Amino acid sequence: MSYSAEISRASPSVFLFIIDQSGSMDEKMPDGISKSNFVADVLNKTLYHLIIRCTKLEGVRNYFDVGVIAYGGTGVGAGFSGALSGNVLHPLSAIEASPLRVEERTKRVPDGAGGLVDQAVKFPVWFNPVNEGGTPMCEAMRHAAEMLVQWCDSHQGSYPPTVIHVTDGQSTDGDPEGIADALKKISTSDGQCLLFNLHIDASGGDAIIFPSSESGLPDAYSKMLFRMSSAFPPHLVKAAHDKKYNVSNEARFFGYKAGYEGIVDFFDIGTRASNLR
Repeated sequence: MSYSAEISRASPSVFLFIIDQSGSMDEKMPDGISKSNFVADVLNKTLYHLIIRCTKLEGVRNYFDVGVIAYGGTGVGAGFSGALSGNVLHPLSAIEASPLRVEERTKRVPDGAGGLVDQAVKFPVWFNPVNEGGTPMCEAMRHAAEMLVQWCDSHQGSYPPTVIHVTDGQSTDGDPEGIADALKKISTSDGQCLLFNLHIDASGGDAIIFPSSESGLPDAYSKMLFRMSSAFPPHLVKAAHDKKYNVSNEARFFGYKAGYEGIVDFFDIGTRASNLR
């Protein structure tokens, strides 16, 4: 395990998001927002913050190629639409330049007198929520693996790709574990691909974030997702500790039955690749 290569415009890395868009993603979270809408909001916010982190005086630096694979009732394909629909992976500057739209949202901010006040903010949107049909997880994992083999072959000196997979249900096209294991073996000279799995749930119950063993997980499905997940990378431990997660040496980058806070934290910690130059 290395994960120490500098990330630069000459030697970028990859963030690839694999997003479940099956019919069950229409299920409502406690505040009435569907799982698909909430995941889309978190993903769009993650992309926006990633752009900000990589913006210097001259503009957005292409430290990362970023892409989304979506899977559901219409099959598997690029998660971006509009000007970005032609390919899955894009340089970060191309994403910054091509939002589908910019919405006006409100957020609560301190008013300077101990209270809170609504403030209008601009919210760029690149990824739309969709929810229909089955859960072709195997095909999505296979598509990601094929793409990352090509990328790693062309970027052997780079920090390896990070894959963040979000799902709320079981695969409807077979057992994805073997494909996930093959994906995790794809590598650059700096290490193997990192695969992070997040299961989201609207039914309540205790979330399990970054577990160290499958023994405490409730069923065969959660144990499979645990095994599919990469070991917790040492360089991300501090980011997890800063958010009050107790991460052991045996932990996997996996979350089960995650709610609001768990989803936001998972995306934030998972995209904290260091060594930007």
